Formats: sequence, C-alpha cells, structure tokens
Amino acid sequence: MKRTKLYLNLVFLCTMLVSKAFAQDIKVDLGPEEIGLNETFSIKITISDEKIKSYDQFPEIPGFQKQGISQSSSMNVINGQMSSTNSIVQYYRPTKKGQFVLPDFTLQINGQPVSAQGMTIMVTDASQNQQSQRSRDPFDDFFGRTEQEPQEFVEIDDEAFFSMNVNKDEIYLGEGFNVSLAFYMSASNQAPFDFYEPGKQLEEIVKKIKPTSAWEENFNITNIQPERVTIDGKNWTRFKVYEATFYPFNEGEIELPQVAWEMIKYKVAKNPTFFGNNRQQDFKTFYAPAKTVRVKPLPPHPLKNEVSVGVFRLRENFKTKKVETGEGVTYDFGIAGEGNISAIKAPRKMDMSKLNTYDPNERQQINRGRGRVTGIKQFEYYITVNEPGEVDLNDHFEWIYFNTDRETYDTLRPQAVLEVVGESKINQSISSTRLGGIYDLIELEDNKLLNQRYKYYFSTFINILLVGAVILLAVLIMKKR
Repeated sequence: MKRTKLYLNLVFLCTMLVSKAFAQDIKVDLGPEEIGLNETFSIKITISDEKIKSYDQFPEIPGFQKQGISQSSSMNVINGQMSSTNSIVQYYRPTKKGQFVLPDFTLQINGQPVSAQGMTIMVTDASQNQQSQRSRDPFDDFFGRTEQEPQEFVEIDDEAFFSMNVNKDEIYLGEGFNVSLAFYMSASNQAPFDFYEPGKQLEEIVKKIKPTSAWEENFNITNIQPERVTIDGKNWTRFKVYEATFYPFNEGEIELPQVAWEMIKYKVAKNPTFFGNNRQQDFKTFYAPAKTVRVKPLPPHPLKNEVSVGVFRLRENFKTKKVETGEGVTYDFGIAGEGNISAIKAPRKMDMSKLNTYDPNERQQINRGRGRVTGIKQFEYYITVNEPGEVDLNDHFEWIYFNTDRETYDTLRPQAVLEVVGESKINQSISSTRLGGIYDLIELEDNKLLNQRYKYYFSTFINILLVGAVILLAVLIMKKR
C-alpha cells in the first residue's frame, strides 16, 4: 500500500514538471470595442503555469489615460494535474468621446516577445451602470469577492524625496561645480515604489538644468543602483540617476530651476487576499528645489583669460638624464590634478636657443567619480641639445594656472635636468639647417646677367635717355643761330 502511494506521488510530481515545461502559454485579451465615457478599457496578459516576473510598459492609447495595473493568479488541481494562471491587467480611462485607434503592439513578458493586433475603440456617452460587466475585472469574484464587495486600496505614507545636490554655490570662472540628481527613501519607509520611464524623464530634466555656456563632464550613470547613506544620523537608500560637473565660460549667476521626478507608487489592498490583487499602481511626483551658483571673475593677471583653473601638480618622466650632444631625448611634461583636464593647454616655452624641439604629442586621461573630475594631460617633447653642459629645463618650460585652494595664481616648472656630454655639434647644426630667406631664391633665379623680367624697364629707361638727348641737342642748335 505504501509503495503504491509512493508511486502515485512520483507520477503526480512528474506530471507537474512535464506540465510546467510544456504547458506554458501567453495570451493577450483586449477590452470591448465600445465603452462609455465613465467606463474603463483594459489590456490583460495571461500566462499559464509560470509567474509573471517581468514585463514592458503597456502601450499608450490616444484619448485614454493609464489608470493603474492589477495582478491576479489562480491554481487548479484536476485529476492529479496542477495548472495555474497569472494575469496582469492595465486599465485605461477615456478622457473624451470619439473613435480612437489602439495600434498593433509587442510586449516583452518574461523576456519573451508577445505581439497583439490593435483595434478601434469607440467611446460613447457615460453609461448608467458604472459597474457594468465590461469594466469589471473578471478576477474580482474569485475566492468569494463579488461585485458588491470591491477591493479597496489605500495609500501608505512615504518617507521619500527627490533631491538636486550642488557641491558649491560660489566658484571662480573656469572652476567646476558638481550637480547630482537622486531619489531617497528612508530605511524605515513602507510605501512600495518603482521607477517610471527614468530615461525619458532624465532627458527632459537635463535640458532644463544644463547651462548653455559651460563644458560638461557627464558621469554617465547607466544603471540605477541603491546606495546606503546617512543624513543627520538617519539611514537612507539613495538612487542616483544623474551626475555631471560643469565648467562655466562666463561670469554671473547660473540658475538651476526646480525639477520634477515622477515615481510609480503602489496603493495596497485594505483587506489583502492570498490569490487576489493586493496592490494598485498609482503615481506620485516629487520636486527638487531650484539652485543658484555664482560665478565670480578671476583676479587680475595678464593671462587670466588663458589659464586653467583647479588644483594641479607636475609629473615628469625623469629627474636627471645623461645624453650625448646631438642625440634626442623624450621629455614628458604631465599636468595632473582636479579640474577641466580637456581644456589644459601646453606649457609656455622660454629661451629655446639652446634646445631644439618640436610641437609635443598630447595624451590625456579623465576620471569621473565621487563627485570629482580628475586626470592627467601629458605633453611629450622630443629634445636635442648641440652644446655640452648642464641644462635645467625649468629655464625653458613653465605652466601658469589659478589654484582654487590657495585662490592665487601658481606656476609649475620642471625639476628635470639634462646632462649633455660630448663635442659641440653647433657647426653641424648650422650647416644642416636651411638658411631660408634670400638663400632659398638662389636655386630659383635665372643664371643670366640680366633677367627677362627687367628687360622692359631697362628698354624704357634707354629710350627716355635718347629722347632727352635729342631734345637737348635741338635746343643748343637753336641758341647758336
């Protein structure tokens, strides 16, 4: 008897597994073609023998407004076989009378595309029976719930807010200020939230807050991740949705306006049931207050319109280098620190009569994180020296910038020294150098004594002399007579 019972249990388990593996089915049901202005239209997705783990946003319908989403599930055991269905329903409320078209659409349900054919919906005058069968959820009377006992949903108080944080309210021209947008929930918050089209919302917000005349270093947040933070001794979960550092080009005030952020906030069932719909989708909009950043001018300096602004240090690839006269050496003038790395210009060159060098190769690396933009920009010079001796590179290169920590101008100068040994190559350098100017014309000029270009002018001059001589001779003859 026990063996028989065990055998039947094994058969039942196998049957359930086979049923789950092969009986999966997804179905889309649309509401009626005609509804009253006070009724609701619905799109219902039903999946057999599997839970609804993920789904896309339901399509928009012109002339309708989304009202919320409900979920339902059921389970049956018939002849030892268990089957289940799970449904999700999106409700739409018409905003006006008329004829509206729901186009064909495709939804991703549990990662599987489900296509549905659209339809035309006619919205007529308000119906006298607002609780008509057409607008009623068929799962409402499952397990005892009837039309006379509708499920009631209530809103839970939340401890949440949306914030726009600016790390500085006053900066120098060219100095960066960091802006971040984040949604915060208290660790004790009980209200259920979900994000609603964050990419689309963020695109509109950035258009409003991004300064028109500033360089942007975007931190490129692609995944919204929860972070545990403490504010005034209280624990919060932060969901950062945007972060960037801006470097303004003009003086004055930068106004960052108030921005809104919409979240899906679910209402919960007042009397929850085991199989019924226990929450209802709703929306709540949070507002982040406006911010103002004052951009003040740099102190007077001949190069105030050209220098970089930030905190920087010099990084070189050697301190002392021994080279032969006429041989080349590579020298890296690296500027590292915090600031607008992209805008850093090459150092100034001074008294280059002893050095032979060319325009440098440039490389840069920018790091964005923890509210800061840091990095390094390297200028690689190829240098040759033709006279032996010690060459201090600080006599030949310098980089001037405005130090925001000290609030004064500062200069980075090399510490590197070249020890040049060997015989002087200055004469070889002169002989191998193009003299330019008039010497370049030697190869181009005609080797004849008189160039053809001057024949016309020479002939004209001779003719004028001859005419003058004839006139003078005629005058003398007339005087003698």
